[in-house]
Amino acid sequence: MNYNFSDRVKNLKPSAIREIFKYAADPEVVSFSAGNPSSLAFPAEEIAQISNKILNNSPVDALQYSLTEGYTPLRNFLKTYLNDTHKIGRDFDDLIVTTGAQQVIDLFTKVMCNEGDVVVCENPSFVGALNCFRSHSTIPVGVDIDDDGINLESLEQTLKNNKNAKFIYTIPNFQNPSGITMSLEKRKAVYELAKKYNVLILEDNPYGDLRFEGDYIPTIKSLDTDGIVVYVGSFSKVLSPGMRVGYVCADSNIIKKMVVCKQTNDVHTNIWAQLVAFDFISNYDFNAHLDKLRKIYLDKMTLTEKTFNEFLAPKGISYIKPQGGLFIWCKLPDYVNMMDYCKKAVLEKVCVVPGTAFLADENQISHHFRINFSAPSDDDIVKGFEILSNVDF
Repeated sequence: MNYNFSDRVKNLKPSAIREIFKYAADPEVVSFSAGNPSSLAFPAEEIAQISNKILNNSPVDALQYSLTEGYTPLRNFLKTYLNDTHKIGRDFDDLIVTTGAQQVIDLFTKVMCNEGDVVVCENPSFVGALNCFRSHSTIPVGVDIDDDGINLESLEQTLKNNKNAKFIYTIPNFQNPSGITMSLEKRKAVYELAKKYNVLILEDNPYGDLRFEGDYIPTIKSLDTDGIVVYVGSFSKVLSPGMRVGYVCADSNIIKKMVVCKQTNDVHTNIWAQLVAFDFISNYDFNAHLDKLRKIYLDKMTLTEKTFNEFLAPKGISYIKPQGGLFIWCKLPDYVNMMDYCKKAVLEKVCVVPGTAFLADENQISHHFRINFSAPSDDDIVKGFEILSNVDF
């Protein structure tokens, strides 16, 4: 039969990254396409110990329904942790646990936006967020980024031109896909522009704890005295993406509406995963674990830089070195057709993500592609770059 899909989803396209995963499943393929952490980063032994303890000592806690807002000890720990480490959380704020950071983006968009409303985002931006905005019939409008974050002049002009803009979506630390970090000066300026034009800020920070070079920069949420910043955090990149545990800190009035929507979405976040996350961050040396991850990704980035300079730089391909996170954003020479290059790479058994997947306007031309350096083995990093260097322009 012919299915009449809703207006909300009939024009949605599959995630380019998820489609590429079909090719990446081939064991002979070098996959630079995933957003996965390194397999070396998972504290599997500790998680097994914690799970065994929970299921032996308090199985009902892990197997029964739980609170929509999240496991109370975990929520309280996160409130203290965010305040102590990032100066996040004021009297008007509250925090709930979500099914990954992706759910925060979905719930917040559902709570704040009507059909046709504009979401201002960095260009390029996280493909999962862009597809979320589209699924709610909102219009993502991209603002180009400089080497130190979003272009402020373009941002203000965009806010002037779009009176129905509801919020600014930003990934200030080691942005996905560009790897760029927004400067403190720009974070302050973005906050002031949001106040001036009466819009909210959705600050997505999944990679913030993975800084392996440079100095810490305060979050935008730490500047928030007006209740206009919604802060998104996640355990996906620092513990396990498969556990699907994220969290959001925002004005309590926003949180209350998100809780109602979450109740109709999934009732509550996986309680076993919340118990494991709480036990790990409270009873193990979480800071030492983060230091281990930073060392892993620094080593990965060092190898990536060396290999890139050996194989791709002589071909005229460039990138901006990130100070943390999982990605590099590669630029082809302007005369090269990026999509043809990516298709040829796949045929040579190397998967990268076409830059167009990360653009608010999917019809915009891009000369970029994204590489994930965290997930491939060291051998695959070298092998993959060598193959890419031989892909014809």
